[in-house]
Amino acid sequence: MDLLAAYQAYLEKEKHSSENTLCSYTRDVNQYFQWLDSENLSPENAAQADVDRYTKYLLSLGKSVATVTRSLASLKSFYSYLLGERIVPTNPAKGVSLEKVERKLPQILTSKEVELFLEQPDPRDAKGCRDKAMLELLYATGIRVTELINLNLEHLNLSAGFLRCTGRKKERIIPLYPTAVRALADYIEHVRPQIIEQPDERALFVNMNGSRMSRQGFWKIIKHYQDQAGIKKDITPHTLRHSFAAHLLENGADLRSIQEMLGHADISSTQVYTQVINQKLKDVYNKAHPRT
Repeated sequence: MDLLAAYQAYLEKEKHSSENTLCSYTRDVNQYFQWLDSENLSPENAAQADVDRYTKYLLSLGKSVATVTRSLASLKSFYSYLLGERIVPTNPAKGVSLEKVERKLPQILTSKEVELFLEQPDPRDAKGCRDKAMLELLYATGIRVTELINLNLEHLNLSAGFLRCTGRKKERIIPLYPTAVRALADYIEHVRPQIIEQPDERALFVNMNGSRMSRQGFWKIIKHYQDQAGIKKDITPHTLRHSFAAHLLENGADLRSIQEMLGHADISSTQVYTQVINQKLKDVYNKAHPRT
């Protein structure tokens, strides 16, 4: 029995895991399988002591505590599946733990940095017009990169100024600011029809070959414009998501509304942006107060 394939099918069909979760969990379990093979062990006969040795092995390779903690979570999930299928009698990863990882506050861009970043694509050429629309949409809505590349034309209502995003098991409606609406309208009217490969293509954003934009392709676009803007902070699609949320909170939006737009299941995930704002205020105070 191919345990990894069976586990992957379980994540897809029963747990309805996101693409990110699916990729990271299966990658972690596959790396664990490789280590087991080097130790002449199998997943079925590995004990708690073996899983503990594996985490120490990862740390010895220079992996961060956060990375090893994530790998351990993947193994706990994997063995929970095996336990449910009665392939193993116990979950050997359950009793293994690492030192508590200090949760880092998300990095955000300042309003000026966002403005500089969004000014980089040149809307006068096809690629720049498409990129401008993508980046404006990402900052306007705070959606995840997977949600962005999965968007279809029908998810947009430009006349009403909103986006319908189907994320993790829940659909949400997110407003669009006028600049984003104009950038999207320009792309959809003048550029997209020229680069789509098939006339019936429904993907909102396509690469220059006419097929749906990939995660890797979009990451390269982000990095290109970061370099072009000369911004030293490491910008990822999630950086714009974090900046979207922090800037809304900073300008008076309430946490519940931000939670709804981000698609967070738990308000505690949204509350981290309060800490970001508080830290920013503290930094300003320490730099500006004459008595500090």
